[in-house]
Amino acid sequence: MKILPPEPGIAVAARDVAATEGLLARADAAIFVLDRTRPEAALRKLPHAALWSALYRAEKKAAPVPILAARLPNARHTLAVIGFAKPGAGGFERLELAGKLAREALKPGGATLQLHAPGLAVGDKADMLEALLSAALAAAAPMPQRKSKRSHGSDLRKILVASRPDARFDGSAAIAEGNHLARWLTALPPNELDCVSYRRALRALAAREGWGFRFYGEAALKRLGAGAFLAVASANSRRGAGIVRLTYRPRRRARQRIALVGKGICFDTGGINLKPHRSMYLMHGDMQGSAVAVGTLLALDRMAAPYAVDCWLALTENQIGPDAYRPQDVVSAMNGVTIQVVHSDAEGRMVLADTLALASREKPDFMIDFATLTGACVNALTERYSGAFTNRSGLHDWLQSVGRESGERVWCFPMDEDFDGDLDSPIADIMQCTLDNKGDHVLAARFLNRFVAPAIPWVHVDLSASERKGGLAHVPTEFTGFGVRYACHVLGDPDRLHDQLTKATA
Repeated sequence: MKILPPEPGIAVAARDVAATEGLLARADAAIFVLDRTRPEAALRKLPHAALWSALYRAEKKAAPVPILAARLPNARHTLAVIGFAKPGAGGFERLELAGKLAREALKPGGATLQLHAPGLAVGDKADMLEALLSAALAAAAPMPQRKSKRSHGSDLRKILVASRPDARFDGSAAIAEGNHLARWLTALPPNELDCVSYRRALRALAAREGWGFRFYGEAALKRLGAGAFLAVASANSRRGAGIVRLTYRPRRRARQRIALVGKGICFDTGGINLKPHRSMYLMHGDMQGSAVAVGTLLALDRMAAPYAVDCWLALTENQIGPDAYRPQDVVSAMNGVTIQVVHSDAEGRMVLADTLALASREKPDFMIDFATLTGACVNALTERYSGAFTNRSGLHDWLQSVGRESGERVWCFPMDEDFDGDLDSPIADIMQCTLDNKGDHVLAARFLNRFVAPAIPWVHVDLSASERKGGLAHVPTEFTGFGVRYACHVLGDPDRLHDQLTKATA
């Protein structure tokens, strides 16, 4: 039983070479992206132009912007796939096109892949090639299999990017590895990935990567007064729940201190307020926030990020039983705030409350948490966007622009103080949620806000795009790992981050 995924075995090289018949004959597959404003002129400049022109004229009758695919007449029978991009396409558009092309090009037996974007403007070319590389790596990444007769995985071993070397390509490989880790962990069956085996896997990962590891078990959390977390864990059949802290430190002096926080509910029954069958079916994926946090940490490490990063992961299950926490219980969180429980299926905000309070004690310069928290956010945005909430309203435009640039789009919701009135409790400091679902994504964020020190700039990402049938953008699997790419773009430029935080705080 492998809890951690295999390490990637795909070599990526970038060389500024033209696509010739000889070069293409050395690849099993090749992907081209051309300018869609003059498609026929662009096709005439490619090797085997007559083949492509004839195919384009045939295919455009069925689709105005077709995807072309053909085996080339060379000794290797190279599979070539062509797509067309509009100038200035946004991040999501690039990734979506790249995903379609990668799935078309990656066939069994294909060990070598070439990526070309001839004729695109300089900026568009680099962006498109980065998207193609990200899509190829995402499509080739293996996922957990437990079939007695294993299906054939990807044979991809080498990718040639037809471009001068670019730091973005190294970043793409790092982000792809982090995204793969997030998706792999989330897809594991719940009888394999429970909070105990998850903790052991994280300890092994920390040892492999040279990270610090600390586990706050239930006894330690009781001493710390983490009553909100412990309430959720109370019905677990095994006493293995707790908060994991992973620590990454750069080789040079850290620019800023970053806290990543993730919700790690390894299975969510809903508790006493039991979920119906359809709602419970994929609840082994309710730990995806923690998987995204640790996947982000791995990607930042691979990119040698100049931050001191602490990754805080709330690991438990939300089970049913005689010891389960109940509506109308009142518990006290680590920072002393008392909570009136309303619904046992609002467990995510409970475990995050204490985890955010614990992370706040370290006084990071910036904190971002990830959680599959509310159905209300899915209802508001569908699975194409995720929701973003922050205690610094001045970050809104930047957070959304990073989403557009990265292709993992977010929408910022309001965080006005007057929403707190809906969470007023007659017997405690705050209600966990309300009886109805109206605006629950906003109220959940306002609830979490009570457990973050006001001096800390904080972003909460409600992962409504974490799960989508057929995948999303360049990611082909139902669990998308959304958030790793976004967070790495948020944290990609320390100077930009510093400027944004300074302006938002001023």
